[in-house]
Amino acid sequence: MPRNTSRNEPRSELVETDAGEARITWHPAPAKKARLVLALSHGAGGGIEARDLKAIAAELPAHGVSVALVEQPWRVAGKKVAPAPKTLDVGWRGVWPALARPGLPVVAGGRSAGARVACRTAVELGAAGVLALSFPLHPPGRPEKSRADELLGAGVPTLVVQGGNDPFGKPAEFPDSTAYELVEVPYGDHGFAVPKRADIGQDEAVALITDAVVKWAGSLA
Repeated sequence: MPRNTSRNEPRSELVETDAGEARITWHPAPAKKARLVLALSHGAGGGIEARDLKAIAAELPAHGVSVALVEQPWRVAGKKVAPAPKTLDVGWRGVWPALARPGLPVVAGGRSAGARVACRTAVELGAAGVLALSFPLHPPGRPEKSRADELLGAGVPTLVVQGGNDPFGKPAEFPDSTAYELVEVPYGDHGFAVPKRADIGQDEAVALITDAVVKWAGSLA
């Protein structure tokens, strides 16, 4: 059960899945404004403290979008290495009933490996859309190992937010398709960090991300 009784303060709950115990940290929109749930999971190399996930969770509730940050079971268990994609999908499926519990449309999303999970399961779970942050189009230096089929197969409205210098896939490497929208964060790496020499500051880069997500989420309502 949630540990925080305040309706508009972040609160967390543990959810049993077939892959182990996952954790959802809710950042709820005000009850009278709530129109969507945006569920976001982390990547294989980090947690929900990633700068883009934190920024979205702080900004979107004011726009009527409750944000649910999902920690996959392997992360909750303290493991340092993510399991195989099929196991990640099992964990994501297991938290979906809790994400749908508020009775609002649920947008599936995540960063990096979490974005892949959201794409692979969107149609099956009935997601209202997919938000793919730093989609890992291919392993660094291995463009021939493309994962474009996962992105193109999401089957629901999809927004990709990608760093201009992401070694897992620069925006220009993505296939030309109407299956998704793509917003570039200039100079951003896989974690959306921008170098000091860039003509965009880190705060501006983060604002670009949140503004894009706010606009796109508004188009889903």
